[in-house]
Amino acid sequence: MLLLSESEVRQLLDLDDLAEALSTALATLAAGEASVPPRIAAQAAAGMLAAMPGYVPGLGLAAKLVSIYPGNDGAVAPSHQAVVVAFDEATGTPTALVSGSYLTAVRTAMTSALAARALCGPGPLALAVLGAGIQGAAHLIALSHLLPLGEVRIASRNPDKAAELAARHPGARAVASFEEAVEGAGVICCCTDASSPVLEDGWIRAGAHVGSVGSGGELPEGLVRRGRLVVESRDATAPRPAGAVELQGIDPAALTLLGDVLAGRAAGRRSPGEVTVFKSTGHAVEDVAACAVALRRAHGLGVGTALPLG
Repeated sequence: MLLLSESEVRQLLDLDDLAEALSTALATLAAGEASVPPRIAAQAAAGMLAAMPGYVPGLGLAAKLVSIYPGNDGAVAPSHQAVVVAFDEATGTPTALVSGSYLTAVRTAMTSALAARALCGPGPLALAVLGAGIQGAAHLIALSHLLPLGEVRIASRNPDKAAELAARHPGARAVASFEEAVEGAGVICCCTDASSPVLEDGWIRAGAHVGSVGSGGELPEGLVRRGRLVVESRDATAPRPAGAVELQGIDPAALTLLGDVLAGRAAGRRSPGEVTVFKSTGHAVEDVAACAVALRRAHGLGVGTALPLG
């Protein structure tokens, strides 16, 4: 069994390879050709432990265990911590244990960036990043990699964190409020752990694209009703932990699958003024894809530590 540490995963996850693998995985999922049960979780007093197994033909068989502890401030431990175990799809033998915290952050951000590239209008576009934690930082990297961006504005409930993140990215600047960040933006990324909406529907201009990865209900109801909703899986309407807070009660048939858009089976932006909303719940096929990229490069470069299981 091959062990990949967090630092090794950071070294191995090439962004272009990751984007390609994620596109394949999401298209396969939308076509009904992946095997992925809804996410389950065990609840502890301060958080939960979720299990996310998945199989994507051509990419692999893997399962992620991720603990989600919103109260963690990041000083002692991040809010999301994970490991991924890969298995040989022919024999079922465990083949790798992969650190999953950075993997989770970057696969989530790159999925958001793929959605934005497929659904946005022509660039360069003003970007608003709401939240300056791990996901805000990862989204800034992924979106900058895939999209032609103009002005970049970052806002956080912790102004110091917004300033710190902006200082790491040339051209980005921290602003005082979420409303100021969103004003006139063509791409808006909500990356918070807020339990209530962090923006208002009236702030969103016609033709904007909004992405949301928060699990606590960071999108306003008006925006959910107004926007064209795009998701990884129609399980996004299921009760938590599989689904999203904002999509409870939504007809699954009304949702567009991101994989269908990426595969050309569904339209991207349908009109210049259309408001699109990508609500991410995270998906096991994304973990399978990211794990496959890391392991392919690890084997090619001789990275990792062999662990005997017998």
